[in-house]
Amino acid sequence: MELAGDGGGCRALAYPALVGRPLPGDRVLLNTTALALGLGTGGYALVVAVPDRLPPDPEGPGHLVKARYTPMQATVLGADEQDSEHHALLRDADGVAAMPVVTADLHSALPAVVAGVLAERPEARVAYVMLDGGALPLWFSRTVARLREAGALVGSVTVGQAFGGDVEAVTVHTGLLAARHVLGADVAVVAQGPGNLGTGTPWGFSGVAVGEAVNAAAVLRGRPVGSLRVSQADPRRRHRGVSHHSLTAYGRVALARADVVVPLLDGEFGALVRAEAAVLGERHTLVEVEVAGLLEALEAVPVRLSTMGRGLAEDTAAFLAAAAAGRHAARLLE
Repeated sequence: MELAGDGGGCRALAYPALVGRPLPGDRVLLNTTALALGLGTGGYALVVAVPDRLPPDPEGPGHLVKARYTPMQATVLGADEQDSEHHALLRDADGVAAMPVVTADLHSALPAVVAGVLAERPEARVAYVMLDGGALPLWFSRTVARLREAGALVGSVTVGQAFGGDVEAVTVHTGLLAARHVLGADVAVVAQGPGNLGTGTPWGFSGVAVGEAVNAAAVLRGRPVGSLRVSQADPRRRHRGVSHHSLTAYGRVALARADVVVPLLDGEFGALVRAEAAVLGERHTLVEVEVAGLLEALEAVPVRLSTMGRGLAEDTAAFLAAAAAGRHAARLLE
């Protein structure tokens, strides 16, 4: 694709449900913000419109507007709205029946958590509840698409301003209820979509929402399981060992008690993780989980594992920590 004015080219991504399907030769209007900023998750321009061939007006049901009052706002059918076949079910539902709910800071933790659950309980039904701290369209996540194709997820729920899941919901609370009662999940994984906003300040990061997700899971009588963000390779000191994101979200934001999973990693690094996680024991139940066999489960995952640009070999501890949380959640089903 050529960019007008400079003769250059770039990769561009279009969401057909929003803008129609561009064809060869079409003029397109692009938003190049993520591309210009060199965002790690970005790498694409985004198609805003195909001005010479606009899509037909949407005719589907639904009254929930997401990405509200932006030019790309989308109208979807929410599982919890009055026109939904699930409205009565969710209107009367008041809990998730002790369903384990794994909370994770980064989207990259999702496949690892799922691997840990299924390594322990292959028959478990796992649903993903996507927060709106990262990408708003779930369609941006190749990870979710491939996990669904492989049968590793029974479905996805998009909440808040996020949209595009198998099920739409207004809040994380109705999202968890939908995961349990509409999708029939045994375990839910709650994390933001691809992309992560952080400012290098104690409170200015989108992953702070996992603390609120712990509270929501507890209010609904679920069993919150906190997955620690861990890294052995991040060049930033605040993210090596146990990330300050986890220490803030679980140590300050989460008011309800959760099982915070501490992976039993080897050597000095494992000792560092255990020491740094210890402060969370004042508010939560620290659960030490062995990681034997989880590396093999991670190697068999049907998606490419990558966190902050690092793969399984470069930052093994990051994925083992998430998989250990999945293993613990699966054991709560026994």
